[in-house]
Amino acid sequence: MKKRMLAIMMSALMAAGVCSGVTVYADADSKTLTVGFDAEYPPFGYMDEDGEYVGFDLDIAQKVCDNLGWELVKKPINWDSKDMELNSGNIDCIWNGFTINGREDDYTWSDPYLNNEQVMVVASDSGIDTLADLAGKNVVVQAASAALDALNSDDNKDLTDSFGSLTENPDYNTAFMNIDSGAADAVAVDIGVAKYQLAQREEGKYKILDEPIQSEQYGIGFAKGNEELRDTVWAEVMKLYEDGEIDKLAEQYGVADMLCLVDEDSKDAEDENADTEEAADAETEDAAEDEAE
Repeated sequence: MKKRMLAIMMSALMAAGVCSGVTVYADADSKTLTVGFDAEYPPFGYMDEDGEYVGFDLDIAQKVCDNLGWELVKKPINWDSKDMELNSGNIDCIWNGFTINGREDDYTWSDPYLNNEQVMVVASDSGIDTLADLAGKNVVVQAASAALDALNSDDNKDLTDSFGSLTENPDYNTAFMNIDSGAADAVAVDIGVAKYQLAQREEGKYKILDEPIQSEQYGIGFAKGNEELRDTVWAEVMKLYEDGEIDKLAEQYGVADMLCLVDEDSKDAEDENADTEEAADAETEDAAEDEAE
């Protein structure tokens, strides 16, 4: 009877937690890290020829978990459902070429690790050479992406208003199919993804316009308030960087020119130099004031 009453009480408590909307997050003591990612977003997360999920971000996550003795669970998600997946506890973080800019207050962020640009890709024979040439053209973009946010921002209002249409596609394979069929004239995309897509397709068939739509940075997004897990994961990322592992993966996946990580020694040196310069400027100003008097 006592066991039955205990089971009923536990069930009630669990139900109350669900009904109250309380989310239980993984913490630094967890032995499993569940990473949410878009499975069609190379070179950051995708399925390779062997049917394995790989990518720059996923490979770093795997090394982090290996070093911590944790299990990595790679969970493909619909990108437009990422917030629901994170806030429900289905995933512990979003780690997949995830743009910080414009979302600063929506997540608990790691430091940025890659610089990124949103760019336009067009067919090489399209006659489109500048952003201005997109006036009246049909542009496609991935749903719920940073490229869509960039095009909908006030900074790019005139550009977006000039389009003949702006259509959301579920993934970039669909977007490029639309360009090939003539249904679209351009696709807005992260430059890292653009370079990967062009490398996988017919050489010279597409080109990236020189003018970026927007510049931004990537980070790892954790649920609001989950600083403990963020700090544990990020500390391991920085160890990998200091050991040269991040540079190797960046070269492997073609994003070496996008890295923006800074080790602690360099950061301390930069801060010290800044303090020295500030002190020198203050001393110069004081001397000038004394001379004036």
